[in-house]
Amino acid sequence: MTILVTGGAGYIGSHTCIELVEAGYDIVVADNFVNSCMEAVHRTRKLCGVDFPFEQIDLTDYEATDRLFDKYKIDAVIHFAGLKAVGESVKIPVTYYRNNLDSALSVLEAMKKHEVKSFIFSSSATVYGPEAPVPYNEATPVSRSTASPYGNTKLMIEYILKDTVKAIPGFNAVLLRYFNPVGAHASGEIGENPTGIPNNLMPYVAQVAVGKLDMIHIFGNDYDTPDGTCQRDYIHVVDLAKGHVAALKKVKENCGLFVCNLGTGKGTSVLEMVKAFSRSCGKELPYEFAPRREGDLPAFWADPAFAKEQLGWVAEKGIQEMCDDVWRWQSKNPDGFPQD
Repeated sequence: MTILVTGGAGYIGSHTCIELVEAGYDIVVADNFVNSCMEAVHRTRKLCGVDFPFEQIDLTDYEATDRLFDKYKIDAVIHFAGLKAVGESVKIPVTYYRNNLDSALSVLEAMKKHEVKSFIFSSSATVYGPEAPVPYNEATPVSRSTASPYGNTKLMIEYILKDTVKAIPGFNAVLLRYFNPVGAHASGEIGENPTGIPNNLMPYVAQVAVGKLDMIHIFGNDYDTPDGTCQRDYIHVVDLAKGHVAALKKVKENCGLFVCNLGTGKGTSVLEMVKAFSRSCGKELPYEFAPRREGDLPAFWADPAFAKEQLGWVAEKGIQEMCDDVWRWQSKNPDGFPQD
C-alpha cells in the first residue's frame, strides 16, 4: 500500500513518514519547502533506511498535483500540507485561505480522477471554538467560526471532506483533530524547525535554552488554573505520528467519515512545561510574566477515550520525555536544519 504524504518534509509529516515505513507502508512525499527543507528529507530517509521518492511541488497547482498521481500508484493520502501559524494567518488571511483550501482541493480533485478513496486529514482542536467545554470530545459541536483564519481553513476543509464522503461512493475520510504537538525524534536528527521567532511555546523555550533567545515570556499568570498559567494538552509528535498509522487501519474498514481527537487527556501548564524543560537542559530558564494574550483560552485538553476505543491508540510519552527529546534535537542542531 502506497501512501502519499503531503507536507511530508515538515515537522509532523517527517515523523509520520518514519512510523509509516516502520509499519510496512510504501510512501511518496510531496512538499514545496515553504515551512521545511531538503535536509529534513535526507535525514528522514536515513532514519527510515529507505530512499523513498520525493517530489517538490506546489499542491495548489492542480496540473502539477495531477501529474504526481499519474506518476505514482497512490492508495491513500495523508494531508499535512498547509500554512500553520495562527498569528500570521490573522495578518495575511487571504494567503492562508488560498493556500490551504486550494492545496486540499487540488489533492481531492486528483484523487477523484485517479479513483483514490482514502484521505487522512491533519485537522486541529481549534475547530471546537472558544466556548467548548473541557475536555473536548468528538461529540463536542464544532464552532461556526474559530479564533483565526488558520483555524477556519481547518474547519472549511472538514466540511469539504464531509460533503466529499457523501458525494463519492466508497470514499473514506479520517479527520484527526490534534491538540499541541511537541517533542522530537529520539535520535535528535529531526524536530521542529521554525523560521524566525517561534510562534509556539516549546520551540521558543528550546531557543532560550540554547541561547538564541534571552527570555521566556509567559502571557498571563492570573487564569483560573492551579498555577495561574494556561494549560494545554501537549502530545509527543511520535505518538501523534503513530495515530496516523492507526487511522490508516480505520480507512481500510470503509469507515466513511470518521472524526477523532489525538491528545493525552491531560492539561499541562506553561509554567510546568518551563520547569520540565529546565530539568532537561540542566539549568533554570529565565522567564517573566506578561499580560494576557488576546485569544488565549485558560485551559483545554482532549478526552482520549474514543481514540483508544476506535483506533487502539493511546499517547504513551509524558511531558518530561517530550522536553528531553526537544532538548536533544535543539542542542544537536542549535540553528535547526542546515540550509541548502
